[in-house]
Amino acid sequence: MKVLGAGLPRTGTSSFKLALEQLGCGPCYHNTTLWERPAHVDLWQAVADGKGPAWQEIFAGFGSAVDWPASIYYEPLMQAYPEAKIVLTVRDADRWYDSMTNTILWALQQDMGPGMVKYSQLMTAHWERIFEGGINDRQRAVAMFHRLNREVQERVPSERLLVYEVQQGWEPLCRFLDIPVPADLPFPRVNDTGTFRQQLTAMRPEPART
Repeated sequence: MKVLGAGLPRTGTSSFKLALEQLGCGPCYHNTTLWERPAHVDLWQAVADGKGPAWQEIFAGFGSAVDWPASIYYEPLMQAYPEAKIVLTVRDADRWYDSMTNTILWALQQDMGPGMVKYSQLMTAHWERIFEGGINDRQRAVAMFHRLNREVQERVPSERLLVYEVQQGWEPLCRFLDIPVPADLPFPRVNDTGTFRQQLTAMRPEPART
């Protein structure tokens, strides 16, 4: 494992994932990996229940991990992978909350079919725990967002940590990872709110015909 992301979802993690893969730090484990590997939901549920991490099983074949659920376990993961560098993706807190409201919190209110029930339950339980039940309250959630970011900066050794906004592009990321800046390759910009909703809508089961 080369890189571990400690940033919350909707802090540019999808773009960050693609950037890491383009830099040779992939494949990168991401929230969407659970869509592709539904059996992993049970593995993460076991982690959440305190039944012991299955890191080697979860991350087999991956070179990096960003976004939920991996990012909220950055502390045990940075112990399990002592050579990995930690990147905290950040953004303006109010814009982050707007994005969360229009994507992830919106998605949790949708009927995604029986195949996504466990996924939704796992995500909901994590949000309730991380934000102490206040994810639907803007002021409280924004305060928690700032607190969580401060905690990462307090708990991760400074030599292992990069605080990073994806809008900064390649230079600070490549400098931190000691990788040359890709020539003539624009930094990826993906998964805005519209794209997120389109992808999720496409996953919905077709309504039953009568």
